[in-house]
Amino acid sequence: MIEKIDTKSTTPSRPDSASEGIPRTSLEQWAVLAAVVDRGGFAQAAAWLNRSQSAVSYAIARLQDGVDVPLLLTKGRRAVLTEHGQALLKRARPLVGDLRSLELLARRLKVGWESELRLVVDAAFPRDRLLAIIAELQRSCPQTQLQLSDAVLSGAEDAITDGAADVVVTTRLPQGVLGEWLLDVTFVAVASAAHPLLAVQHPLTESDLIRHIQVVVRDSGSRHPRDEGWLGAELRCTVSSMEASLATVKAGLAYAWLPEHVLEEPLRSGVLRRLPLEAGASRKVPLHLVLVRPDVAGPAARAAADCFRRSLLPQQSHAVESHEHRGSNVSDDGNP
Repeated sequence: MIEKIDTKSTTPSRPDSASEGIPRTSLEQWAVLAAVVDRGGFAQAAAWLNRSQSAVSYAIARLQDGVDVPLLLTKGRRAVLTEHGQALLKRARPLVGDLRSLELLARRLKVGWESELRLVVDAAFPRDRLLAIIAELQRSCPQTQLQLSDAVLSGAEDAITDGAADVVVTTRLPQGVLGEWLLDVTFVAVASAAHPLLAVQHPLTESDLIRHIQVVVRDSGSRHPRDEGWLGAELRCTVSSMEASLATVKAGLAYAWLPEHVLEEPLRSGVLRRLPLEAGASRKVPLHLVLVRPDVAGPAARAAADCFRRSLLPQQSHAVESHEHRGSNVSDDGNP
């Protein structure tokens, strides 16, 4: 007697690729989609990725076949995400970023010290301290090529958000980014000794300032440019660097709020004078240190962060002592 075998119970069905952990899409395809969206189209993405436009189109077509939902639609000349595309790309971006970090870590483990170190430092950071840090880094990692860029206002934040730097000194921390306070920079309102504002016989108010030219430094960021400080003058002269702002004030062409550390010599020599404002003659701006990718940071990036910390140790200790002293003079109810 031959027993009939139930093949349905003994023969496994063909596994579904997704349930078995075999993805139908690749991170490379998601990275191509992100480039199309971020750059505004297939041609722009192809140029950015150094690929042919047909290769970009093919990658997107394979991706859409893999997820089986439409990801892009065309509006005018731009490719924009569908509702499904927005949801899926939002989940895919961190995965693409993690893969890039993994590959970067592998390269750094292979070569040891980084071949290149990118520093982006807010223009308000004291220049003499910055040059001392660069000199120390040249001695400690001589085989690493240093790239130093100045940033103004949101420019440093962009460098962090875009991953365009290894170490950043910034006035503000982007949302979700951890940093450590380095120092406060005091900005002081000044003008040349012969400026008409210094001939006014009373404490200066906004109505006095508004009639004269103010020089301001242009925001070097592009994502979310912003203004900071008082900008009420009817006429403004916009420059691209702190040095240009100082030169403009020295020439008697405008007044400005400038970092106190760049004003020591001009104030001492009498070339510049503090503006006797009724309020707002000075303001403090905090500077923070950010190690952009701490999980994959190489020895040169960590050495740079340590250099910034050490360069300010005496000032930081004094700041902490001053804060504690102020606190000791406050009563339990919070009143001095």
